[in-house]
Amino acid sequence: MVKVREDHPIRKDGTVDLDLWLERLAEQVEIDDIEEIRRACELAKQAFDRSGTEEDVWSENSAGSYLTGLEMAQILAELQQDQPTIVAAILYRSVRERKLQLESVRKQFGKEIATLVDGVRQMAAIGSRKSPRAEDNVLGGATHMDNLRKMLVAMIDDVRVALIKIAERTCAIRAVKDGSRKKRYLVAREVFDIYAPLAHRLGIGHIKWELEDLSFRYLKPNDYKNIAKLLDEKRLDRQEFIDEVVNRLDRRLGENRIDGDVNGRAKHIYSIWRKMQRKNIDFSQVYDVRAVRILVPEIKDCYAVLGIVHGQWKNIPHEFDDYIASPKPNGYRSLHTAVFGPEGKVLEIQIRTHEMHEEAELGVCAHHLYKGTDTKTSSDAYEDKIAWLRQVLEWHEDLGESEAFGDMLRADIVQDRIYIFTPDGHVIDMQQGATPVDFAYRVHTEIGHRCRGAKINGRIVPLNRRLRTGDQVEIMTINEERPRRDWLNPNLGYVTSSRARAKVAHWFKQQDKEKNAAAGQKIINREMKRLALDQEDISFDVMATDLNFKAPEDLFAALGAGDVRLSQIINGAQRQVDHAHPDEQLDLALPSEERSPAGLGDIRILGVGNLLTTMASCCKPVPGDPIAGYITVGRGVSVHRDDCPNLMQLRETDGPRVIEVDWGREGEATYPVDVYIEAYDRSGLLRDVMILLAEDNVNVTAANTVTDKHNNTACLTITVEIAGLELLGRIMDKINQVPNVIDVHRQRSGFNL
Repeated sequence: MVKVREDHPIRKDGTVDLDLWLERLAEQVEIDDIEEIRRACELAKQAFDRSGTEEDVWSENSAGSYLTGLEMAQILAELQQDQPTIVAAILYRSVRERKLQLESVRKQFGKEIATLVDGVRQMAAIGSRKSPRAEDNVLGGATHMDNLRKMLVAMIDDVRVALIKIAERTCAIRAVKDGSRKKRYLVAREVFDIYAPLAHRLGIGHIKWELEDLSFRYLKPNDYKNIAKLLDEKRLDRQEFIDEVVNRLDRRLGENRIDGDVNGRAKHIYSIWRKMQRKNIDFSQVYDVRAVRILVPEIKDCYAVLGIVHGQWKNIPHEFDDYIASPKPNGYRSLHTAVFGPEGKVLEIQIRTHEMHEEAELGVCAHHLYKGTDTKTSSDAYEDKIAWLRQVLEWHEDLGESEAFGDMLRADIVQDRIYIFTPDGHVIDMQQGATPVDFAYRVHTEIGHRCRGAKINGRIVPLNRRLRTGDQVEIMTINEERPRRDWLNPNLGYVTSSRARAKVAHWFKQQDKEKNAAAGQKIINREMKRLALDQEDISFDVMATDLNFKAPEDLFAALGAGDVRLSQIINGAQRQVDHAHPDEQLDLALPSEERSPAGLGDIRILGVGNLLTTMASCCKPVPGDPIAGYITVGRGVSVHRDDCPNLMQLRETDGPRVIEVDWGREGEATYPVDVYIEAYDRSGLLRDVMILLAEDNVNVTAANTVTDKHNNTACLTITVEIAGLELLGRIMDKINQVPNVIDVHRQRSGFNL
């Protein structure tokens, strides 16, 4: 169920009773220096009071940076975090909202706390969607993925950074209930796609459930309300049933002299809905709504209690899981069983030790083992989680494409795991639904490429056979690497893991490099010819280096594969021409002197003039695109396309810092360019072309039309003022879409087509 947000100790005048709050905090977690936490609270309060304005990023009714910091500290105290983590959480929102300088934190609280705050601040740009309704993408664009990768790196270095961020996102989704519908959706989408899975993979059970339920509440409000209503209607009957079960189990444990705690376990709304969707059943068929958890001192007691439960009620076949002998990848350990309880009703029972319960609720937080310490622990769960993070980063290098990485991240986190044996007896964990092909690539990329058959438990099976826990798999290979394209077809079921799919796709991409290179070069040749550019004047070696490619062939292949935009190459060509001919553009005369020249791409800040500007890497605006600016910290104004998803999110979260900018058209240099248009003659042809040019604010200085009555064709030569080749190419592409137009290209003196 959704956790209700707890209020801070509030006085009648609306202020926080800090002494009472600190007293409650000290009861939750061990504090070495309570005065340091008090100083952090007072500093955050002073910073908030000095600001005078509330720069809220969640909802119109947010508690503010000070109270948010206290709430984050409470969440981390529940996770049994150390004092530096709690202090960093208290100060983070103040630094994030620029009410407090990071350097001030470093001077007053030391390098460790400042590093934690800075690490969380660097993760602030992580988002989950390109647009509020982009259901087909997990994460928004390469920039988001780069930030996500930075977050994982930070987690490997110090997992406390990620825990603070998870705490902040928990506060955000609690507070967003008072925000707009769009705001609720965006925050819920981000939390559901990134932070709930990460909380699950780090084993923080109670945070994971809260994030999932709240996200589900805003993403699918109707489904959420329906299940909540059904739960409420059945609550009394269910509670009476659970009370009877608890009393009976208490008596049986006492008879067997086992010190155990028996409690009813609430089923979370999202997990109910997920089970209904996965098994295609209705609410009445979700039997584990009735559930009990038994906590005992030692592992041997778990199995003793299991015997008592199965002796009391008949167990349901195939509904028993021993996660103590085979823990889940996130470190979860417990015994799960289902029985026909009183009145023949199905009852789910979980049995675990108190230590296991703490690990299930706190996950990685239950192990105070951070990088650079020698603290020992009885469990290697923490190291397992860190190993998983390192594996994710390794896979990132193979995957390359950001969307595939995002799909892999979420899929690998949320899927249940199975355990497969190699012929040598080694155990390999894989996601549920894995096939022999997935297994082959999991063992080694080369084995995957050479895979041609598989044996499961000594019997040859199809390559799309689903593996099950305990299967022993042997891969049959051939001498040469030869994956099959059929493996990439999801309908055939050969590959289910994102990692294996990325490996197969990468292999074919390398094989098709020559074809892509040929196609890319053809595209460039056509565009250069259309723009009347002489390729002898352009160095593709320099262009490839500028675009981070080793050789021109790699650049052509990337263009053919769609990894590079044609406009990037054209802009690169123009930079070379501008550098080689500073006083002219492509053999064309400069405009009249009354126009004040400005370099291509100069940005003008509305009402201010020129300031330091940087082009956003997420949308890569080019001259001619509609743009807007965002005031950054230390990097001037970041310029985005007006339709950039990141900018749309910034308008929602930090609207006052989004400002109007333009390309400075009034002051930029433009050049007369002759454009030749061949078309089938019709009425209104010239009008349609002129309207199109007017929509793009292109000035036409001359136009000439010659009609061939014999062939029913018309040849138009128009002179337009153009600032750059990229704009010229875009204009010609649009003219090409005008009905009856046959060909469009640039006319240039001394250049033969």
